[in-house]
Amino acid sequence: MCELLGMECNVPTDIVFSFSGLATRGGKAGPHADGWGLALYEGRMARVFLEPHPAASSPLATFVREHPIKTLLAIAHVRKKTRGGTSLVNTHPFARELWGRHFVFAHNGTVKKAKSLKLGRFHPIGETDSEHAFCALLGALAHDFRDYPRSQSDLAAAVAAHAGKIGKGGTFNMLLGDGSQLFARCSTKLHYIVRQAPFKRATLADEDLTVDFAAVTTPKDRVAVIATMPLTRDETWTAGTPDTLWHFRAGRLVRTLAS
Repeated sequence: MCELLGMECNVPTDIVFSFSGLATRGGKAGPHADGWGLALYEGRMARVFLEPHPAASSPLATFVREHPIKTLLAIAHVRKKTRGGTSLVNTHPFARELWGRHFVFAHNGTVKKAKSLKLGRFHPIGETDSEHAFCALLGALAHDFRDYPRSQSDLAAAVAAHAGKIGKGGTFNMLLGDGSQLFARCSTKLHYIVRQAPFKRATLADEDLTVDFAAVTTPKDRVAVIATMPLTRDETWTAGTPDTLWHFRAGRLVRTLAS
């Protein structure tokens, strides 16, 4: 299956270190060679890079790593196809506008009977069960709320409930961002870490690349990183409980919900 990567922060931060670890798994240290994507938010809008080629050998992925773009929220994905061919339209993450902002989504697993899910005004462009599920999720949220919910907890509860229904009977590990917060659902496998003061050094699990975070941060910085599997070998990551949803905001895990 695919691998997910999310980052949500309280100050603008680049994702180069974590993305380097994910990209290595996209055809070098892992079999996820059927495409990659990276979404970087700037306010309500996401800048999205997509390519249906292995991230490990991609000049575009190298360019992204060598030209850091700081952001408060990022979502990345390396794909090992199960449904839908290797093509741009089937490459995660997917983005759609809802309530005047981009929602970005990436998925790991297989959604059972995805094409039977009810769609609202959102329709898939490609053939993947993932994109169909994303459109169904956004359609359900648009039905529940006329405008962007004022209550973070209400939106989190709705995402958790609808994601649980969509993922029932299948595998629905997913990341969903809206520019202000990040939702991460664990169906079978997902991990997170919050980096904050006192910052330490960290080394990628699949590459001999080390960063001393104390040298590139301030004591007030806080960065949450979510990944399918831990990206570093010398940090303690927290494993998700199946059928739960994490809600991150300002680099902090604010709530965990049943999903």
